[in-house]
Amino acid sequence: MSLQPKPNNIRRRRIRKIMRPLSKFDRLLGTLERWIITASILVMALLMSSHVVSNLLFKQGIPGTYEVTEMLIVIITFVGVGYAARNARHISMSAIYEQLSGTPRKILLIIISLGTGALMFYFAYLSADYVSVLHDRGRTSSALKVPLWIIYLALPIGFTLAGIQYVLTTIRNLVSRNIYRTFRDREVFDEIPVEEPPTTVSRSTNTDPGQRDQ
Repeated sequence: MSLQPKPNNIRRRRIRKIMRPLSKFDRLLGTLERWIITASILVMALLMSSHVVSNLLFKQGIPGTYEVTEMLIVIITFVGVGYAARNARHISMSAIYEQLSGTPRKILLIIISLGTGALMFYFAYLSADYVSVLHDRGRTSSALKVPLWIIYLALPIGFTLAGIQYVLTTIRNLVSRNIYRTFRDREVFDEIPVEEPPTTVSRSTNTDPGQRDQ
C-alpha cells in the first residue's frame, strides 16, 4: 500500500518553493534600502555639523553644503517610499477597509496592492523619462556642477522599489490563507476590550443628625 502525500502538504511545499526565493529577494531589497537611507542621513548630519563648526571657528562654511543636503533629501525621500511600503508606514485611507473582515477584506487589500503597485510603476516610468531629459540637456548643480540626472535617479529607483513591494504583498496574499499588510507583516486583529458594567455606588442622603436620632 503506497502512501500518497496529502493535498495540504503538497500545497504547502509549493508555497514554500515560491516564497523562499521571494523572501531572499525581499531581504536583499530591505538591506539595500536601509543602507542607502542610513548612509544618506549620516552624511547629511555630519556635513551640516561640520559646516556649522567651520562657520564658528573659521568664519567660513564648507562650500556646497546646502546643495549636497538638498540632493541627500531627494534620495532619502524617494528611496524612503519603498521603505514605507515595506513596513506599511505610508498614509492610507482605511475607512471602508476597516469595516470589512475575512475574504472581502483580503480581496480589497489585493485590489489596493495591485492598483498602488501599478501606479508606482507608472510614476517610475514618468520619472525615468524626466531623468532622461535631464541627461540629454546636461543640467548640473550650480555650485558643485554635479550632473542632476545622477541625483534624480532616486525617483525611478524609489518608485520601482515601492511597486515591487506591492507586487510582493499581492503574491503573499494570493498564496497565503492569512491577510498580510506587507510581504512579511501578517495582519493581527486587536481584541476588543470587554466593557465592564458600571459599579453602582450607594449614595447616602444627607440628613440632619437630629432627625436621625428621632
